[in-house]
Amino acid sequence: MTGTEQAANVLLEELKWVHDLIRRDLRSCRQLAADVAAGTSPAEVLEQIKELKMQGGLFLLRTNCIRHCRFVHSHHGHEDHLLFPAVRRTAPNLNEVVDKLEADHRRVSDLLDAVEAIAVRLGSSGAPDERQHLVGALEELSAQLLEHLAFEEEALAPVLANWGMWPFYG
Repeated sequence: MTGTEQAANVLLEELKWVHDLIRRDLRSCRQLAADVAAGTSPAEVLEQIKELKMQGGLFLLRTNCIRHCRFVHSHHGHEDHLLFPAVRRTAPNLNEVVDKLEADHRRVSDLLDAVEAIAVRLGSSGAPDERQHLVGALEELSAQLLEHLAFEEEALAPVLANWGMWPFYG
């Protein structure tokens, strides 16, 4: 394996590593939402929060969802401002792919904002309809985000294979 091939593997693995963090956190948020939706009453959740000092299910759900949303926003922002312009410069044949990825980012951004807003409301009300709303929003986010991550990895693998390093760092 040449040095360029090794570097390309490292670049693709780095992208997949970040995506795997997003996938892991998304699974955690969905599991927390399912647990809360499965019957933990608002009173039980509030009692857990008091007893466990920041370890109650509702608090963790709210905190993890908000943290996850902000992390994905940040990751996509870096891709939009650093990675995608470099892809457009070095692989103009992928302009339509980058257009789709950027459109995906806007769609995912709207879903992330919705999940974050619902999570904030859930923290103050704990109402059953808010819980179901959050579960639905997380399911929609999950479907869109997982599809996007898989497409992005597959679509960008060829261009990453031609880079010896991230082009915006050197």
